[in-house]
Amino acid sequence: MDERALAERLIGYDTSTADGLRAAAGFVKGCLEFRDIEVIEHEHQGLPVVMADVGPSDGPAVILHGHLDVVPGRAGQFEARVEGERLYGRGAYDMKGALAGMLCAMEDAAAQDRVRVRFICTPDEESEEIDDRSTDALVASGVRADFAITGEPTDLHIGVQAKGVLAMRLAISGTAAHGSTPWLGDNAVLKAIDVFRAIESLPFARESSELFDRPSINLGRIMGGDALNKVPDLCVMDVDVRYLPGQDPADLTAQVAALPDVEVMRTFTRVPAIVSPANPYVRALRESVGRSRSGEVLGVGRDGSSDAVSFLEAGIPAVELGPVGAGHHGPEEWVSIPSLADYRRALGDFLRELPDWLARHGGRNGEVLGSAPPVLRPDAPDASVPDAPAASVPEELAR
Repeated sequence: MDERALAERLIGYDTSTADGLRAAAGFVKGCLEFRDIEVIEHEHQGLPVVMADVGPSDGPAVILHGHLDVVPGRAGQFEARVEGERLYGRGAYDMKGALAGMLCAMEDAAAQDRVRVRFICTPDEESEEIDDRSTDALVASGVRADFAITGEPTDLHIGVQAKGVLAMRLAISGTAAHGSTPWLGDNAVLKAIDVFRAIESLPFARESSELFDRPSINLGRIMGGDALNKVPDLCVMDVDVRYLPGQDPADLTAQVAALPDVEVMRTFTRVPAIVSPANPYVRALRESVGRSRSGEVLGVGRDGSSDAVSFLEAGIPAVELGPVGAGHHGPEEWVSIPSLADYRRALGDFLRELPDWLARHGGRNGEVLGSAPPVLRPDAPDASVPDAPAASVPEELAR
């Protein structure tokens, strides 16, 4: 398999739609089966999940995890184009480029007999359905491994932290009046804007942590008014807070609820992702990536939440690792073509050398001794991950 050609093909599917997801999942399935890799098919909420295992059942187990779905884009964004060393298109960076590299790594790993490699390709990481996601359901139903890599954008650094999620639906009350005499009312829509600005100035919004200089606060949706000629007396807005490790979402919610004329109608929270840079799998991965890129491989923090949380909450160390690029969710999203090859090579080296590395540095489940953790720095791509109930999965993926 060729990682660039695969990325171009994947970009060509509009996987912001159910039909596009099904077609792309069929392509992924065909790619694996053509290489004699058995595919385990599964559905979650009517959407396809593609899974496969290669390698022995008794060696270290590593999950390569990615998502096929993308945020909506213009029609032209689903036509891959190349300019110099950049491959442009919706999902190129987030994360069809990484998914292509993982498919190639599965082919490369199929011939070895020392590491169990589990490929999981999900359809709903970008979904607005916050209560039921496939990755959470798979882990809740028993999918296990010793380590997981999810291919979110990191520019070939290793994502060891990600912010938590606090999504709030707020109701802001005002006073109705005739539209011709707005001074007699209290416009709830205008008040909502003021409330959002006040949230940006609350104490929690000015805090920082080791890898992040501040939380992220976004006004994602606002709904108010029921007639053109009426001063709106109610406005509802959805605020997306990505909070820092160490912050308490209950305290953040209380600070918002204390603002005048604000009712917190609903919240959703997701804990931050944190894995030790000294974990043996993280260090082994860092060493492998370091041979595939120039410059130091850093442990980074990502502003978005992460599917890595699904694994971390089940006790599975997990990181994010993706190729170089920029512009995810934007009009000019791209991934570096040379970095796709670097990414494939790094994954292949990691999987091939992992057993020997673990034997030298503390064993399969031990911590690395006598070594300093890698350099850390903040970084910033985005993702979102909510909780989901358990669902049944094929028995061969459970440990």
